[in-house]
Amino acid sequence: MKTWLFTSESVTEGHPDKMADQISDSILDAMLTQDEDSRVAVETLLATGVVVVAGEVSTKAYVDIPRVVRETILDIGYNRAKYGFDGETCAVLTSIDEQSPDIALGVNKSFEAKKNDSDRYALIGAGDQGMMFGYATDETPEMMPLPIVLAHRLARRLSKVRKDNSVHGFRPDGKTQVTVKYQDGKPVGVTAIVVSTQHDPDLTAEEIERLVVDNVVSPEIDHELLLEGVEIFVNPTGRFVRGGPSADTGLTGRKIIVDTYGGWTPHGGGAFSGKDPTKVDRSAHYMARYAAKNIVAAGLAERVTLQLAYAIGVAKPVSFMIDAHDTEKIDLEKLKKAVLKVFDFRPAAIIDRLNLKRPIYRQTAAYGHFGRIDIKLPWEEIDAVDQLKKAVD
Repeated sequence: MKTWLFTSESVTEGHPDKMADQISDSILDAMLTQDEDSRVAVETLLATGVVVVAGEVSTKAYVDIPRVVRETILDIGYNRAKYGFDGETCAVLTSIDEQSPDIALGVNKSFEAKKNDSDRYALIGAGDQGMMFGYATDETPEMMPLPIVLAHRLARRLSKVRKDNSVHGFRPDGKTQVTVKYQDGKPVGVTAIVVSTQHDPDLTAEEIERLVVDNVVSPEIDHELLLEGVEIFVNPTGRFVRGGPSADTGLTGRKIIVDTYGGWTPHGGGAFSGKDPTKVDRSAHYMARYAAKNIVAAGLAERVTLQLAYAIGVAKPVSFMIDAHDTEKIDLEKLKKAVLKVFDFRPAAIIDRLNLKRPIYRQTAAYGHFGRIDIKLPWEEIDAVDQLKKAVD
């Protein structure tokens, strides 16, 4: 049998890059709450004692950005200087301009609309060029690769035990990593786990290892999944007191593999956080996942990868690719035609079908945008199964 190992990582909400993502999406949510047509492209940079928010925004909303920044940081758990960052006392700098009128030309009126296409879904164009990928697999209930599912479970658990005080001495920053053994394309078990958690200085390495194994690893990973000889590394350096932005700068969009499929599939060229849904970097990734998940749920393939590509200002994708990795149950060309019949990948159609003009994005900015079972997300629904089955008949 063909055997290999595959590893994915996740990070907690207190990781500096994920802090940046959450701040950017909190600002986006605040603007969408007041004006659903807000055009937002916001980036966040964090360093010792300072947050810098920059970007381009066109909106009717008024948002107190420093207040949103501070509330987000405090909610994450950075509320004491001894943790390396304090949302109440950090400096917040902003540099916000309006959206480029050259970009707005193509978004407000698409190439097709300029050619007198009156279809309502042809009215707005893609906010940028780029390629986007969607993926789904039947190897887990989440329809996600097992390594990233397990890595996210451990990261969420690290934050949970800290926030509910079931474990004392953990701080917000943390990372997880899980290695899974595959045989003939199927996961058979876990060979290695890495968990690093920021902690109070008075906790010993032995105490941290025991707390992590007993309160994080054991509750989240079934014992049957742990293969003989599995290695569990907890804070491998021996000490992780200094963390967050004081130990490492944070930047929006620097953990995109954590956001998607853990490196199992290709990733598009753009990040998600801080962008409104006219940006296909975000919305088309969501639609591609939605389509892929429904394909697998319909039993038309065991796993599938979709690729979309766009030209700025053009509504219709310039390319569409489907690869079922030799697991398709029907002719692949027939499957492709069915997908294109059921799903409309033009930006306005995506926004309408998934109802994306809502403040739903902060919750996606940590622990992944896909495969979430802890929150309800429209692109995770499997409500197009019957349509797909009918389309392939």
